[in-house]
Amino acid sequence: MTDTYDGPILDNHLHLDPEHGRGIDAVEDFARAGGTHMLVVNKPSWMIAEIPEDEAIFESVFETTIEAVQQASDVLDGRAWPILGVHPALISKLTGRGYTPEQAREIMQAGLDIAAEYVADGPALGLKSGRPHYEVGDPVWDASNAVMQHAFELGAETGCAVQLHTEGGEDFTQVGAWAEERGLPATQVVKHYSEGRLDGPTKSVLADKDELEIAAEIAEPFFLETDFIDDPDRPGAVLGPKTVPRRTEWLLENGHEDAVRTAHVETPASVYGIDTEATL
Repeated sequence: MTDTYDGPILDNHLHLDPEHGRGIDAVEDFARAGGTHMLVVNKPSWMIAEIPEDEAIFESVFETTIEAVQQASDVLDGRAWPILGVHPALISKLTGRGYTPEQAREIMQAGLDIAAEYVADGPALGLKSGRPHYEVGDPVWDASNAVMQHAFELGAETGCAVQLHTEGGEDFTQVGAWAEERGLPATQVVKHYSEGRLDGPTKSVLADKDELEIAAEIAEPFFLETDFIDDPDRPGAVLGPKTVPRRTEWLLENGHEDAVRTAHVETPASVYGIDTEATL
């Protein structure tokens, strides 16, 4: 990439939809820009199949993501890994269909149980959970926190990290404490779509220059991500697949080589137990 860095470049959170979206074309864009590794999070079930009311729908969505990851790994100089779980907005989809928050919680926790099996059996690297990033009533909020805490329990049992989709903000010390109470180190909780500052979990910073500058100067563990959603109906939503390689180049040009190694080598190793250099 530059005279000083020719190592791995990881996008910590993006989506691939081979059937409805760009799929492998997006991976090729990422690779041509210099990207080498990616963590592919399953899209919300209702964007690929339908609102899950039984285990088969969760399994179908997870299998679709695993297949996309296998295809991506064939293209990349490094490789891709799947992150599987349940989008927290599912609780609103289910309660909108007449389920109580408690019934929705049970369905979502069952989906996480299935995702954890994929982690335990090998194909998946980690879990995805969280809570709504929008205003909800107390019963839905409480049920959502229970789902998230269940994900922490599963992460502790399987020895894997948990990526979170949550509301914005910087203080997530309570969330980190919940994870610790259930046996999962707070450092193995990853807040996706994070800003440059975060207390509690490990931050996965959306590849915005201002926030990356903050993250680089703080010198704490962090990831870069695009949250590329691969939705043809929203082609400009969030960031494109070339963004993380380009922002990595920008960080290097601005003297942040240590931060680049932190994001692409050291934090992946400490949080997920993956070696992005050995897999190049």
